Amino acid sequence: MGELIVIRHGQTEWSLSGRHAGRTDVPLTAAGEAAARALGPKLARRRLVAVFSSPLSRAVRTAELAGLTGATADPDLVEWDYGAYEGLTAARIQELRPGWDLWRDGVAPGGADRPGELLSQVAARTDAVLGRIRPLLADGDVAVVAHGHLARILAVRWLGLEASAARLLGHPHPGTLGFLATEDGQPCLSGWNVP
Repeated sequence: MGELIVIRHGQTEWSLSGRHAGRTDVPLTAAGEAAARALGPKLARRRLVAVFSSPLSRAVRTAELAGLTGATADPDLVEWDYGAYEGLTAARIQELRPGWDLWRDGVAPGGADRPGELLSQVAARTDAVLGRIRPLLADGDVAVVAHGHLARILAVRWLGLEASAARLLGHPHPGTLGFLATEDGQPCLSGWNVP
């Protein structure tokens, strides 16, 4: 059975400053492009049977620069809709809402274009992605290029845990890899935040 390779897109200005970039289409920085290119040799050694990407340009561009041509854009891989918290840092949100924790408290609704999502809604999207990917792993590895919080939720759902357990995983750095595998028929995490 193959591994599910979870790739966080390369650095953006917002990831560099710690701003929540859910649905805003923020481009890669030069450093983000370089990190994406550096992934190419590592991924070239894998037997990839499919590649999926968030439709946002930072993920699509990361896939291209890493040599993952022909990635299928999957809207279920777009980042959490942060609603009113879009573009804010965690520190700024905590100024507005002392003691705030994303995993416990979620997001505040935004306008019509950013209504926000519940954690359970993001988990349902990752479950749908996993449902489509699992059968493909019988033939080799599958790569997914996505976003930080979504990647964490995808990983814990792979492990069969509640979505809120994503708080237990470190936030993947831009341009890093995670490896979701099986061992003795059980799901496991074989690598996380791998440069």
